[in-house]
Amino acid sequence: MSDPDPTRPGSYLGWADRLATALSRLAADAGAEFKYANLAVRGRTLSDVVGAQLQAALAMGPDLVSVVGGGNDILRPSVDLDAIAASLDEAVSRIRTTGADVLMATPTDTRDSGLFKPLRPRHAIHTANIFSIAQRHGAHVLNLWGLEAIRDWRMWSEDRIHLSTQGHRRVALAALEALGRHTPEVLDDAWRAPLPPAERALRRDELREHLRWVRTHAAPWVQRRVQGTSSGDHLSAKLPTLVPWPPRDSPPT
Repeated sequence: MSDPDPTRPGSYLGWADRLATALSRLAADAGAEFKYANLAVRGRTLSDVVGAQLQAALAMGPDLVSVVGGGNDILRPSVDLDAIAASLDEAVSRIRTTGADVLMATPTDTRDSGLFKPLRPRHAIHTANIFSIAQRHGAHVLNLWGLEAIRDWRMWSEDRIHLSTQGHRRVALAALEALGRHTPEVLDDAWRAPLPPAERALRRDELREHLRWVRTHAAPWVQRRVQGTSSGDHLSAKLPTLVPWPPRDSPPT
């Protein structure tokens, strides 16, 4: 993780936290109260998302629920994409029945990722299923597959799995756009633009860095997949109940 939360030492921000900050400011401008909960736990599979997490979310009586799931299932040795789609469809239907809005998110395009490129067909099918589900139920879609700017490795943290501060910021702005919240930052459109070309490192330095990444991040990740474990197995939700948001000194979106 590489997007530290300045208000909570040892904690990190995600794109959903940054989105919540932007939505809270829009609510304040309209004189409305805003509260936020974050039930996500990294590494969890869809059964966790549409099970305990969904139950907890619905119990809060939300106006907006983001449903992001299935990605970790896709990374497993085998996956039933039709079953994933059916579970997501049922979850979104349940939320929409309450009158709440739903924000779904596609996976990113992994065509430039050596480790995840073989899974690109799975990600493509999952993306198509998400758009179909959203269309059927009137949900919003955060189209990460089409956000080319985040295919730059500088948008990602050292582990190449989690986004960096810059990556989270851009995804949060894309989410605002998906929700139809056209703030000045969204309308600026600069967040879509790719970063300037990076200075090319020497080949031997690139190889040394790649080997270090394989040893430090890729190999442990593969081992966890084979063992059926996750780096989030002993973690709990960051914000399990609704709280006023943002905290003091929260960074801009």
